[in-house]
Amino acid sequence: MAADKQQPGKAKAQGSRAHSKGDDARPEWAEGLRALYDSVVDEPLPDSFKDLLDRLDDPSPNGSS
Repeated sequence: MAADKQQPGKAKAQGSRAHSKGDDARPEWAEGLRALYDSVVDEPLPDSFKDLLDRLDDPSPNGSS
C-alpha cells in the first residue's frame, strides 16, 4: 500500500514537468528573455556607432583594403 502512495506523487511530479515543457516547449524564463532581446533590438543605434559604420563604408586612401 505504501508503494501506491509513492506512485501518484511520482506521476504528479512527472506530469507537472511535462506540462511546463508542453507550453510551446519553452522554459518559463524564455518569454522574459525574448522581451529583453526585443527591447534591445528596438533601441536606436548610437551616433558613434553610425559614424563608425560610415567610416568603414567610405573607401579611404589611408586604409589597407
